[in-house]
Amino acid sequence: MKSTVETLSPTRVRLAIEVPFVELEPSLRKAYREIGSQVQVPGFRRGKVPTAVIDQRVGRGTVLNEAVQEAIPQNILAAVREHDLKTLGRPEVEITEFNDGDSLNFTAEVDVRPEITLPDPATIEVTVDEIQVDDSEIDEQVKGLRERFATLKTVERAAQEGDYVQIDLNATVDGEDVPGGSASNISHEVGSKQLLPGLDEAVVGLAAGDSTTFSTQLVGGDFAGRDAEVAVTVRTVKEKELPELDDDFAQMASEFDTIEELRNDLRERVVRGKQVEQIYAARDKALEQMVAAAEVPAPEGVVREEVESRKAAMVDQLERIGASLEEYLAAEEKTEEQIDAELTEAATDGVKIQLLLDTLADADDVQVSDDEFGHEIVHRAQRAGMAPQQYYDQLVRSGAATAVFGDVRRGKALASVMEKIKIKDSAGNEVALDALRAQNEAEHDHQH
Repeated sequence: MKSTVETLSPTRVRLAIEVPFVELEPSLRKAYREIGSQVQVPGFRRGKVPTAVIDQRVGRGTVLNEAVQEAIPQNILAAVREHDLKTLGRPEVEITEFNDGDSLNFTAEVDVRPEITLPDPATIEVTVDEIQVDDSEIDEQVKGLRERFATLKTVERAAQEGDYVQIDLNATVDGEDVPGGSASNISHEVGSKQLLPGLDEAVVGLAAGDSTTFSTQLVGGDFAGRDAEVAVTVRTVKEKELPELDDDFAQMASEFDTIEELRNDLRERVVRGKQVEQIYAARDKALEQMVAAAEVPAPEGVVREEVESRKAAMVDQLERIGASLEEYLAAEEKTEEQIDAELTEAATDGVKIQLLLDTLADADDVQVSDDEFGHEIVHRAQRAGMAPQQYYDQLVRSGAATAVFGDVRRGKALASVMEKIKIKDSAGNEVALDALRAQNEAEHDHQH
């Protein structure tokens, strides 16, 4: 095999490869074997059909084509090694000349990892928002806790918004019972809009034992789209009682003795959450600065593949909830071109960041231990709700295990960058990474 490489751009090359016919012969023999094992010819045992008979039955061209399809990837791999290229994504192949008995000439265009001049992370400075916690945020947290410890008390009055009612329902269309349209003793929060449209309005003002009817449009079943008359009877009205905000509440709702201590703990939690957000903001800004400083180019082919996979994932997600891309576009008031442009922009940024981190990982000779790789597999398996071994086997089958390995390696490169950059908040205070470490350790402990 002979090969030459032509640089088309900082991120793309074209390989021109010539394979003498004699080097195609192993692939040709394999193609005859495989095709021979699939064709049935009377008078010959399967797999023992002579080549001349296969040529006659299937055609020499088909066999040659199969041999070429097998030889091309092998020869691309050999040429990539010979020229020491760091390729990305799938090559685009074009056969320029091939006749039976002659050499095979083809070109393969493929994206390559660009040479990137890395900025020194120590020179990167980012500014993030100062952490401010308003009392109203703590009040909101306390309110949530009170809601969780609320009790329901039966009241002898008409129902109002926010009450809980026990009700019986029965739906009819033109006097005929709707299948599955009756239910008794359901608990419903008035004003929550959780059940039928029109129900909340009908129940307000009814006391225990009162009945009324209202009409609603049915969305499912045999009568979908028709108006139904719904009879509703209120059995009981209960009012939500929130516990008093005192030390007794603190003892019931938490491990603290006083409401003061409980509020302080909630404040600390809010602060910790904001510290983690601060560091994520710093990470995004630092990466943006480094990508700009290194002038990282984005390989078109890789971006194209990434856009295709993101779009496919998006359509898949929409289909799962029973929607189509058209409906989504209508709801978002966007055209498909706008969505493609947004996906392309996001994919371009993502690919540039990956290239930067891969280059950093190479420069620092970042290694990934079995243990670190194992942790990531366990973590991802948990998120997918699968057993780790089952998840790993699936990754290997789909060929995605190396991608996960790459993610872990890039994650380590990013962590070392974060240790070196300078982070300040808008008030000029230095920001430490302690909050993120604490959160990672908490996640880590949670996994074991």
